[in-house]
Amino acid sequence: MTASLVTPGMQVSTTSKCEAGEGTIEVDGLILATMVGNFSIDNGVGSVIPVKEVLTPSVGDTVICQIEKLNEKNGEARILCVEGKPGDLLPTHLYGHFHVTGLVDRYMHQTADAVRRRDICRAQIKEVSPVVRIDFRERDDCGVLHAICPSCGDTLVAEAQGDWNVNCQSCEYRSFRALADNFGAGWAELDQGASVLNNSGKRWGSEAEALFAKGPSGRATFISEDFREDGRERNYFRFEGQQSTGGQRQKAKPGCKLFVGGLPREIGTEELREMFSKFGDMADCFVPTDDSGANRGFGFVTYHEKSVAEAAAKELDGHRINGRRIGVRDADSDDKKGKNKGRREVEGMKFYVGNLPFKAEKDALQELFSKHGTVVDVNIVTDNGGRPKGFAFVTLKEKDKGDEVIKQLNGSELLGRKIRVDVSQKKGGGQKDGKPAKSSRELRAIREEAEDGKKRKRKPRHKKD
Repeated sequence: MTASLVTPGMQVSTTSKCEAGEGTIEVDGLILATMVGNFSIDNGVGSVIPVKEVLTPSVGDTVICQIEKLNEKNGEARILCVEGKPGDLLPTHLYGHFHVTGLVDRYMHQTADAVRRRDICRAQIKEVSPVVRIDFRERDDCGVLHAICPSCGDTLVAEAQGDWNVNCQSCEYRSFRALADNFGAGWAELDQGASVLNNSGKRWGSEAEALFAKGPSGRATFISEDFREDGRERNYFRFEGQQSTGGQRQKAKPGCKLFVGGLPREIGTEELREMFSKFGDMADCFVPTDDSGANRGFGFVTYHEKSVAEAAAKELDGHRINGRRIGVRDADSDDKKGKNKGRREVEGMKFYVGNLPFKAEKDALQELFSKHGTVVDVNIVTDNGGRPKGFAFVTLKEKDKGDEVIKQLNGSELLGRKIRVDVSQKKGGGQKDGKPAKSSRELRAIREEAEDGKKRKRKPRHKKD
């Protein structure tokens, strides 16, 4: 039978025509191929002859590999070929595992201090089962053969500079690699290999130890600034909430930056931008998020003009979003907590309203008190996030209606809750008969304590013999 190219899983014959041989398998009377190759039947046996020989590596073989995964103390390299042995590797032999102690004859704090991802290396196979394990340390011809700068992408060159043995000629990147003799030379024969730059057996100097002491985050490599000087425009990456000016945020003009507090968790930068954009062009809009991606309950909006920022703050301060009342103020204000922004005391009789429903609004209180006098101010107290605290202050123009208002409204219902109404007292202020006046809360606590005592008197306990 004439040979034909087949792929794994393809039906190549049936058991009525031949038996399953090399590279095939029998399934329910069908003969299926298990590899890529040419199928043929010889003496009643169907076989698939692979197009390229399948290679099984052995202990002691030398491989060319590319670093693909790095952990703190180990890593993985993809085996590209086995030197001197043509053929394809099976999936179980495609990756070689190595430990930090098998990189170079020096103490390495972590694998990334000696090799980096995308480095091309030569290594020796130490184990084949259950996984392939490779080693770079025992032979001078094993180690990194080619490496690129993780900062700018240029090819690194071998050059001893203190603790470091490779550097980039395009930027100021310097580092250490576990170099093989033929680093940067391809297959050329060298009189003295690059492995001598590894300084095997020597201790690290102060410069390297200072870098290692910073930990993995302190050793992170950042993409370098565009160093082209050919006249083309430079475009820099812009993080959300940053001005596109080389990665640095411009300082807003006084009065143009607003702080927005009390944001619901589902509100992000785009939702905040849509809400504030109707007042004018914005220079920046940003809602910080935590590690889980949820917002942190506040954001910043920056306008080009102070008048636009003032209009937005006036309109949206106290505005409700999904049931929560937001607070909007000047982000550069000296009043960091934004508490009432130095409210001016209004002339009249001021009342404390407690046990207030959280959903109660100014209009409801104004309507309730307007039946007993002229309402000149209503202030529902909120926390820093703009959420009501459950009490408010209402000021009536008439100063002689205190007793009447308390009699009529104290204990009355508002939105299903019985509210408490009393005359408001200034904190720590006021004198009565030469003694400091008690606040409404102190007076209420005294009344409740007295009422409690009347309701229940403790019975004397009998002493046990």
